[in-house]
Amino acid sequence: MHNLTLTELAAGLRGKQFSSVELTQAFLSRIRRYETLNAFITVCEDGALQQARAADELLAAGHAAPLAGIPLAQKDIFCTLGSKTSCGSKMLDNFIAPYNATVVEKFNQAGSVMLGKLNMDEFAMGSSNETSFYGAAHNPWDACCVPGGSSGGSAVAVAAR
Repeated sequence: MHNLTLTELAAGLRGKQFSSVELTQAFLSRIRRYETLNAFITVCEDGALQQARAADELLAAGHAAPLAGIPLAQKDIFCTLGSKTSCGSKMLDNFIAPYNATVVEKFNQAGSVMLGKLNMDEFAMGSSNETSFYGAAHNPWDACCVPGGSSGGSAVAVAAR
């Protein structure tokens, strides 16, 4: 499933080729398999599976929003209600967001499933993803190269599918 496009994933969900729970479990399994790449600061397994079950119910009822059941991850700079939002910094290592950032809320309204929070340069102040308190994210294609930009965790997650 990890090689399918967003459009193919949405069609597969609506065509009942697989459920959002199955899709979410497949992506969570890949996150665990490639955890040494350090793409994620936080994995929200329980919350993701809960969102996936809710998406499956909406899909079955025909009331699903456009991204219903599609797994995604948020850069750790975006506040996410009830989840750690550290901005890659030791200073915010224990901060649990009391609200959702607008972008997170929009994805929630569209029915997406949040897998977790992605690694990044501390406070997005860097260009190589080597300044994160949680360690650098590692390029899955070439260990001698940085994944690039302050959104290195995002780049690694996409490159590793």
